[in-house]
Amino acid sequence: MDAQLKRGLLDICVLAAIKDEDSYGYKIIKDLKPYTELSESTLYTILKRLETAEMLTVRTAEHEGRLRKYYRITAEGVRRIEEFRKEWEDVMKIYRFVTKEEQAYE
Repeated sequence: MDAQLKRGLLDICVLAAIKDEDSYGYKIIKDLKPYTELSESTLYTILKRLETAEMLTVRTAEHEGRLRKYYRITAEGVRRIEEFRKEWEDVMKIYRFVTKEEQAYE
């Protein structure tokens, strides 16, 4: 898969993982595991990029005697998910066209 496309999809996956409730790194990885493999280093790069883009905020809280970073989606992050949904409709149109063409050759 194209690296830029995959990067954009992973950003959306992370935003979707925190859309309904604040979350932290390990839980995000665990929640995404059925859908995609995501290493810690990749996740934290994505989280930093999304924070810089103001699509999420970060707060630190104590959990079992340790500090843990919790991530919360912002209105900008929610808007990005909605944009993605609209963009994906166009991608699916192209996909249907391409697979229709492939079926003609089978």
